[in-house]
Amino acid sequence: MQHHLARRGFLGAAVALGAAALTTPLAAGTAHAAEPGGRWPTGFPLPRGFQPEGVAIGHSPFAYFGSLADGSVYRVSLATGEGRIIHGGLGLERSTVGLKIDRSERRLFLAGGWSREIRVVDARTGALLRDFTGLGAENTMVNDVVLTPDAAWFTDSFQPQLYRLALDRTGEPADEVTVLPLGGDWTQGPDFTANGIERTPDGQALLVVNVHQDGGALLRVDPRTGTARTVDLGGLKIPNGDGMLLLGRDLYIVQQAVNQIDVVRLDASGTRGTPIARITDPDRFHVPTTAAAWGDRIYLPNARFGLDPDPTVAEYDVVSVPRV
Repeated sequence: MQHHLARRGFLGAAVALGAAALTTPLAAGTAHAAEPGGRWPTGFPLPRGFQPEGVAIGHSPFAYFGSLADGSVYRVSLATGEGRIIHGGLGLERSTVGLKIDRSERRLFLAGGWSREIRVVDARTGALLRDFTGLGAENTMVNDVVLTPDAAWFTDSFQPQLYRLALDRTGEPADEVTVLPLGGDWTQGPDFTANGIERTPDGQALLVVNVHQDGGALLRVDPRTGTARTVDLGGLKIPNGDGMLLLGRDLYIVQQAVNQIDVVRLDASGTRGTPIARITDPDRFHVPTTAAAWGDRIYLPNARFGLDPDPTVAEYDVVSVPRV
């Protein structure tokens, strides 16, 4: 856990530069501040010391948040902002980083961070259904996850590879995790490299953030071969790129350390994208890490990396912003 935060902390080194980045105009879009609105709460607290990182929202108005501290999962009603711990986690050093909920809203797929685990949890009861351990190498960090119709895909932030957990037609996971080495344009850095993962709009490939390559890049990965090709983002760099959210052809890239979301409109295959907007909120963004959507709003947990002397007692929250 301490190692995990230290590694993520190197991305947070740019926090002090955030104010300058917030006012940087986009050549092909609009820079604007997020404005709260609507009848439901636009923000709500998380348990003290929870240390959130990932968020998942399914077809129902409930959000799930994973804890870096002990891997627990907190479920909250978006209508009221009230929630409870549904999965108690497996203890210290057993983080939950990224997480996603399947279409049936029966299962949560959790990325276990430095514990080198992939876990599957019952979204209703919080029961641990599956636990795949010992993935990758000694310094492996299982970071983020995206679900496709036939698999859950996970990034490894320190190894040039993805993990694939096959799913049958009912969404039941397979008995083993397979490894997909990354090639083509992929450049592995000496330290933290891969972060967020999403699908292309046409569903034929994967999109992975590479914070090391070319000042921060997005790579399109062929899920059959692992061949990666750099996505043309029209000059946009994403050195602080973390979680991503695809809505139609609009890709929301959360740049955590500089407290902003860059929105890119992709072509169907995900080979190129045009920056169309930048969402910022200096008053409410405190190192948001990733995003999920419900209705016309985007929800983001504030991870507060590097902002608190003692994260175990810090106050954490979730904020929401309108969709572009």
